[in-house]
Amino acid sequence: MSTYYAGDYDVAVIGAGHAGCEAALAAARLGMKTVIFSISLEAVANMPCNPHIGGSSKGHLVREIDALGGEMAKNIDKTMIQIKMLNTSKGPAVHSLRAQADRKRYQMEMKHTLEKQENLDLKQAEIVDIKLENNKINSIETDVGAIYNVKTLIVATGTYLKGKIFIGDYSKESGPDGVFPSNKLSDSLKNLGINLVRFKTGTPARINKKSIDFSKMEIQKGDKNIIPFSFEDKMKDFEQVDCYLTYTTSETHKIIRENLHRSPLFAGVIEGTGPRYCPSIEDKVVRFADKERHQVFVEPIGLDTDEMYIQGMSSSLPEDVQIAMYRTLPGLEHCEFTRSAYAIEYDCIDPADLKLSLEYKAIDGLFFAGQTNGTSGYEEAACQGLIAGINASQKIKGKEPLILDRTEAYIGVLIDDIVTKGTNEPYRMMTSRAEYRLLLRQDNADLRLTEKGHEIGLISDERYEKFLEKKRKIEEEKSRLEKTIVKPTKEVNEFLKEHGTAELTTGSKLSEILKRTEISYASLETIDKDRPKLPEQVREEVEIQVKYDGYIKLQEAQVEKFKKMEKKLIPDNINYDEINGICLEARQKLKKHKPHSIGQASRISGVSPADISVLLVYLQTKR
Repeated sequence: MSTYYAGDYDVAVIGAGHAGCEAALAAARLGMKTVIFSISLEAVANMPCNPHIGGSSKGHLVREIDALGGEMAKNIDKTMIQIKMLNTSKGPAVHSLRAQADRKRYQMEMKHTLEKQENLDLKQAEIVDIKLENNKINSIETDVGAIYNVKTLIVATGTYLKGKIFIGDYSKESGPDGVFPSNKLSDSLKNLGINLVRFKTGTPARINKKSIDFSKMEIQKGDKNIIPFSFEDKMKDFEQVDCYLTYTTSETHKIIRENLHRSPLFAGVIEGTGPRYCPSIEDKVVRFADKERHQVFVEPIGLDTDEMYIQGMSSSLPEDVQIAMYRTLPGLEHCEFTRSAYAIEYDCIDPADLKLSLEYKAIDGLFFAGQTNGTSGYEEAACQGLIAGINASQKIKGKEPLILDRTEAYIGVLIDDIVTKGTNEPYRMMTSRAEYRLLLRQDNADLRLTEKGHEIGLISDERYEKFLEKKRKIEEEKSRLEKTIVKPTKEVNEFLKEHGTAELTTGSKLSEILKRTEISYASLETIDKDRPKLPEQVREEVEIQVKYDGYIKLQEAQVEKFKKMEKKLIPDNINYDEINGICLEARQKLKKHKPHSIGQASRISGVSPADISVLLVYLQTKR
């Protein structure tokens, strides 16, 4: 096939899913001449699985993306059809926004954002080959022979690499939603010496709304108090759609058990490893045999369609079995499928082969982001895309990469986890993975990361000034509460008595009264006559910081210890073979992962505290 020269670019992005979109926008906004490729422009920012953004821990990621100057938060604010704050009965560390999206509008808005962006070209093409020069990214080639010279490349191919769909004993090569897979690129990556592994994920059926009896289900409404994802957005009230909750039954489980032999997952036809925390319904029934029922959420996928998404019923069983088992659920007795559930198997890389910047260790200028790194979820993909886009740009500019550590962001936890430990299954972000989650709340993502976003160049001066003003107001109000003394007057004690807390016998700071479990910042206004009028975001932050002050200081002390270990750097040219006293497994792992610090080395599976002690002594003698 003949080829032709198609142009020069600073940054090229393969794949326009949630990772690719963030990567391309970040690079273009940082002044890089950027091109992004999608096998189909109809698949840009597609939601092939659940039609929502956010959720437990994922909402934190979206807020962090926004604080750094990414797009996901703004896009879901434009296109949400329901919004809820999750985990409100628990502490603020695990509060997390979750929004139901209008799937098509989400796609169209993001695609249009890409099209309008300066320095960015969006193209429909399949990339089939990657060329190097002196072990550095040099060019890429499309299926029609167009060759683009590129300085850096970001691979964000999601589940398209040699994608294969399974429905019972039926299978075909395909990406999500029947879009063509990317087959030749896998071979090109292998030819570059890149190790590929096989993972799988899946999605449930979609059902026509008119065939559902919602009277047999529990209504799940959105919140009356609408809170946006983006720190910049001010949300107006809108008419929210309802979601619904139903459950599997003993009959559902019976049908599944009787047909396990027809499942490609249990028959061994599917080679890939599936996600532990988002299993298929047949996997759940087998693994949790003691459970009498499982939750199933019925969710609209948009305002201009009657298709409903059946969350919790992902499956690779044959279509006839799927229909039979779905119809055993209350409200779905007469359901009609619009799309069957399916499992999809795909190639991805071993993320342990990446640097913390998401650049491939062995090839200069090659970055990976999203599900191709072995993760799952739109939010996990988007945050990696943003970091890869920033760091590809930083590399071209000759600047240090942006690396967030575990104390700064959930993004830092995610990247450190997959790069330091690798993953033998699709990785999903969870609040339990973050050791310092009281410091990494969704409400303070802007306080943690806006400074970095501005320094890099993705946060405008105007937004930065507003951020500094918010920060100033928070500190001023905390200081005022600390300095203001209230006396044990009749009015004050009546207030305390009404709220079920001990009366005062002597003067007390307002900050100390606010620390009481029974007292909220809003209720404190009764005895706080000189309170300034403050924005909701400021009031929320003040209350959390004052109420949890003791716990926050305790965690900050732990962070100091962590940072000391992270500051003990390991030279790139270290020879682990000359260090006596390190066990064989640890030596092999350290040589493979090439940790940049003692802290990172200590988190590698197979490296013991004793090995770390030996390594510390060795480094000390070398210094």
